[in-house]
Amino acid sequence: MALATLPLFSNPPCHCSSSITTFLPSHSRHLPTQPFISPLTKSQPPNSNYFLSQSRLSTHCRCTSHTPNLDFQDVRLVTLFQEIGISFEEANLLLSNASELTSIQLDSLRDRILSLKSLGLGRMSINHIVIKQLNMLTSNEIDPLLNFLRNELQGQVEKAKVKRLLSANEPKELSDFLQKVQLLIDSGIGVDKIAHVLNRVSLSKAICHRSMEEIERVISFLKPFGGVDLIVKRPSTLNYDLDSQLKPRIRVLTELSGGDEDSVGKVLNKYPKILNFRAERLEEHIEFLRSFAELDDQQIFKIVLVYPAIFSNSRERKLRPRIQFLKDCGLDSSADIFKFFIKAPVFLGLSFRHNLAYKLVFLVKIGYEYRTKELAMAIAASTRISCANMQKMVSVYLNYGLSSEDIFAMSKKHPPTLQCNHASLEKKIKYLTEEMDRDIQELLDFPAFLGYKLDDRIKYRYEIKKDSCEGQMSVKKLLTVSNKNFAARLKKASVKSKLE
Repeated sequence: MALATLPLFSNPPCHCSSSITTFLPSHSRHLPTQPFISPLTKSQPPNSNYFLSQSRLSTHCRCTSHTPNLDFQDVRLVTLFQEIGISFEEANLLLSNASELTSIQLDSLRDRILSLKSLGLGRMSINHIVIKQLNMLTSNEIDPLLNFLRNELQGQVEKAKVKRLLSANEPKELSDFLQKVQLLIDSGIGVDKIAHVLNRVSLSKAICHRSMEEIERVISFLKPFGGVDLIVKRPSTLNYDLDSQLKPRIRVLTELSGGDEDSVGKVLNKYPKILNFRAERLEEHIEFLRSFAELDDQQIFKIVLVYPAIFSNSRERKLRPRIQFLKDCGLDSSADIFKFFIKAPVFLGLSFRHNLAYKLVFLVKIGYEYRTKELAMAIAASTRISCANMQKMVSVYLNYGLSSEDIFAMSKKHPPTLQCNHASLEKKIKYLTEEMDRDIQELLDFPAFLGYKLDDRIKYRYEIKKDSCEGQMSVKKLLTVSNKNFAARLKKASVKSKLE
């Protein structure tokens, strides 16, 4: 069969899925029918290299629309590309746009592909990288990077991150990537945590497109606010621009705190997501709390310290109606509202429909009057538990003979009664009524009993006192005395016993 010698893509590219067909000279038909083996395989038929070196191979798709003529090196490259999922047409296009590939040793290209595979990249990922950045196969600038990812980080960087890193950046942008990562390690992040950081940042934005000096400036700026600890907690902090994002956002908090950088650092480390919010949003929330809740900056910052997620709450959907509810309940002074927020800060973020509404209905049913300070204090206590736990807690009280009125009376005297874990609550009541042999009504006189630790306080003190003449002392007297005074009484009782 005679084939015309045509330049690459002299005809429109074919879209068939046929593999490369190698046509042999008629005098060589006694040789193996598939003389060419993928460069990625380790075995070849005998004399195949000799045969290939002696002939010029014509390759084409099985359709007859075009028959480009490729020399031996082109065929080997095309086949190598096909091994990583690049089609015949794409391979030809690559060769036509990068003629320098034909002058590169095939073993070098094969080694680079194997190096990419050693990072856990699959056939399709390598295909994507080569199509996007062909010079990733030819540039020696990325060898230190690939070795670092494979050997030092032991492949802990996610495959998707590696794929994006190599396909989105030129080799020259990766030439100092290793030095920049080393800078982060030397700054205190540590080799054991660096993979965690790299997996959670935009490698292009945070590292590749920044100079060493810019990265140093970011680290230096964050140092008073938690530094590398903040970066490890929220690696995406490195994505932000220092001058247009980080500085303005932290400046708002620093001014609100009166310049207290240590406290601002506590806020950032407690809720590093706060850096996601624009400086304008932070300022708008602060101004809203000043005007609608009539809080001063010192009060607002103390609330932010205990509940920095306040900036994630919508001003109109959450903050305004909740503050208005407190005002309707009689908390009309900034001091009252401030104390409420310090005691129950999550009240600002809870869903009304799926949380607060159920609790309000329950509290009104057991006796609380709507729009009263007592109701506000009760809802503050109940914010610490879920609706499901509240239901189970009430069932425990009722099962031990207490009525709704009893629960109401106890909670008015001691609001934390409404925030007990139901399992812990049942253990304490069971111990009170069975082991201590006390009447359940003692809870009405001293509901704070439920706030003490069962093993460390209640059991410990009762076991010591139960055999003495003070064994039947009131529960209140048994538990409220300080540890120091309790120990002193034990010592005094011991000395008295010896003298007798």
